[in-house]
Amino acid sequence: MNNHEKLQLREPEIMPNSAILEQILGDSYAAYEAFQKALPDLEIEQQWQWYKPYKAWFAKGQYFWITPRGTKKEKNLYWLHVFDGYFSVAVWFKEKNRIEILKAGISEKTKELICDADTMGKLPTFPVVFDVSTSEFLADIYELIECKKRIER
Repeated sequence: MNNHEKLQLREPEIMPNSAILEQILGDSYAAYEAFQKALPDLEIEQQWQWYKPYKAWFAKGQYFWITPRGTKKEKNLYWLHVFDGYFSVAVWFKEKNRIEILKAGISEKTKELICDADTMGKLPTFPVVFDVSTSEFLADIYELIECKKRIER
């Protein structure tokens, strides 16, 4: 079955909340809660948005900072998608940074994900996508988010 067929949160008038997410994620909700609790320490603001192409709610993680000249800047760090029984976190990188992120303190499984990720779009970018049902890869996700904050500013 196509992943888009299992994509949840399909009602535009019903914004995601903890009760809805707990029902959809089931046992994976503990990993989702752990991810949410880490966001303030990572200086990330997560915002739910209705995404028209897929007719579903997606969460966007953003980092905001002030430049030395006082300009407020923002960087999209990840997209979070909710499926039946798990959630997915996609962190997009520029192709020119692939070698650098492979040097990060991440697991060999995550390094394989990075090596196997195909470049997409007109701009050479690639996604590192984690299907999360346990806390196993959360540390790697946090590390990649920190890398993105640091190298793609």
